[in-house]
Amino acid sequence: MLQADSTEIPRATPIHRTWTRKACLAIGSLGVIASCALTLEAPAVANPDDPPVVPMPEVIVTPTNWAPKVRLPYDNISNHVAPADITAMGEMCQWFNAQYRDLVREIDQFGFNLLHASNDWTVGQIQAQADAVAANIDQAENFLAPRAQALTQTQDFAGDQYFPVYQGEAFYRLWQQLSNVGVGIKARNTAWVNGPASERVKHWGSKIHRSHACD
Repeated sequence: MLQADSTEIPRATPIHRTWTRKACLAIGSLGVIASCALTLEAPAVANPDDPPVVPMPEVIVTPTNWAPKVRLPYDNISNHVAPADITAMGEMCQWFNAQYRDLVREIDQFGFNLLHASNDWTVGQIQAQADAVAANIDQAENFLAPRAQALTQTQDFAGDQYFPVYQGEAFYRLWQQLSNVGVGIKARNTAWVNGPASERVKHWGSKIHRSHACD
């Protein structure tokens, strides 16, 4: 079920630049156009005959001294941060630092390969690529789900939901959109249909990265 919602960059080929521009335009009205400027890590070559990616190793949680950063306006709600929030965030940060970038590259590469195959799932290794990427997404989602769902959510005076822990919402939304990408791949959606959820994953991932929440 769909859920609501600085390495050197290689030069993109024309098809990749076209895909990126169209994807950004398509989702600009959804409020995530800022993420497009940060997601131009296009693969050098799109190839439907690429072998499937290998399974990612399981993330083994280790003890951590992670602590939430106290920044405006989080300094006013820091008393609402529970020990479970700190544990969940510290463990999700271990996953983020170890595997987020690699998983996003796999998702992007598959999207470009599918686009190059004219969204024909019978071409080359497209189905095998999809199965492998979906399996890695499933593993990441299984790791993130119990931790994202353990984060404290509360309401302000206006009745709006918020997460007291710094960047807690970003991790929660990242998990939701990663789940949507996995569902879309398993449903054999076109690259165009999967594109918005993929861009939202990168939007929230960029937010986490730029905040230095996991440093």
